[in-house]
Amino acid sequence: MNELQEFLTGRIWLRDFTPFPQEMIEKSIREGFIQVQKGITENLQCARCLEISPEKIVSFWCAKCEGQCHYCRHCIRMGRVSTCTDLITWKESHTISPYSHSFHWNGELTKLQQQASEELGDSLHQNRSHLIYAVCGAGKTELLFSPLHQALSEGKRVCIAAPRTDVILELSPRLQAVFPELMIHTLYGGSTFEPGFARLVMATTHQLYRFQHAFDLVIVDEADAFPYSYDPSLARAVSKSLKPGAPIIYVSATPSPKLLESVPHQSKIFRRFHGHPLPVPIYRALWNYRRSFRTNKMPKKLADWIIQKLEKGEPFMVFFPTIEMIRQAEPLFKEIDIRIEAVHSKDPDRKEKVMKLRAGEIPGILTSTILERGVTIENVQVGIVGADEDIFEASALIQMAGRAGRSGKFPEGQVIFFHNGVSWQMDKARNLINSYNEEGFR
Repeated sequence: MNELQEFLTGRIWLRDFTPFPQEMIEKSIREGFIQVQKGITENLQCARCLEISPEKIVSFWCAKCEGQCHYCRHCIRMGRVSTCTDLITWKESHTISPYSHSFHWNGELTKLQQQASEELGDSLHQNRSHLIYAVCGAGKTELLFSPLHQALSEGKRVCIAAPRTDVILELSPRLQAVFPELMIHTLYGGSTFEPGFARLVMATTHQLYRFQHAFDLVIVDEADAFPYSYDPSLARAVSKSLKPGAPIIYVSATPSPKLLESVPHQSKIFRRFHGHPLPVPIYRALWNYRRSFRTNKMPKKLADWIIQKLEKGEPFMVFFPTIEMIRQAEPLFKEIDIRIEAVHSKDPDRKEKVMKLRAGEIPGILTSTILERGVTIENVQVGIVGADEDIFEASALIQMAGRAGRSGKFPEGQVIFFHNGVSWQMDKARNLINSYNEEGFR
């Protein structure tokens, strides 16, 4: 019973698909511990993801209902929610004792980091939402440690959510090292079942569809990132996962105008933790690169840049606008150096390949925007092929550029915008980076 309570507390779950025997579920329902509700409400809203759009709540003929039924297309990857399926939650709240275990972090914050950390702590004390607006490499995660410890010490349950799985996988071991005795659950598509009641949950924002009134605080990292910034249901999921009146902390290097306007309490850091400016992108024309890759020809300027990095022993990341282009380019790069690897969202081995780049086992990596955030490689150099492509908005270009120069030992990484004509988004990204540097050194 305790294991079932620990699992279901704060969760909203498909009745027929829990990691517990159905007999245990039915017994808890009869005894009044579990609340049951229909998957699709009477007003045709999904009770899990709160989707209400007629395009997403679809009718069909159902043998179980012996007539018309509805199901939610929006969150179907998490198991189908329909009119005749039940969602279950644990009725009673879980009492959390104050956290008094070890806090292992001996680093020092810069003056700007310390100021932001204190401002955030003050917002948490007053139970109000807050935005951390800090450039790539400012040390956003480190300034969260003390306020996070404060919240846990007060017996609060906390979720750190991010739109990308890679960001969660990068953050989770760092938090576990800081709070070694704390139970932390890490949830993402394909993650394995973790028993127990976690005080700290690391999750992709999609996983919050499965939570309801669970957390005293949610920290949304990379709050400007796709798909969170484009899918209103993910913002609803964050709100649904919170206990009534609980605050949200947003963390972003490139917050949208809407986010800047909606969160009045903000901390801004426009200087990296090591005190050096952000690398300013260099424009380099790469005419007809699409045709070159289609015809199995390596653009000379790109090849020269790769050879230069190989000769200097500098690791590199080359971003591409499409997976198709990565696949076309990969054999051409391997002709230069067979060790160069390629990753994208559909690559199950991308985590291992990034680790190889970090360990110096491979010289460079070709990637989609899947690695534009949450990845830190010492001394990495960045090239963006097709920086003029429509898919690359200014915020994405800034994030990709932000992979370079993050280390205090190597603060002056190179960023090249390879293009087939300068775009407005390229200029916007470079102008913003210059403005951050100006603001950060006033």
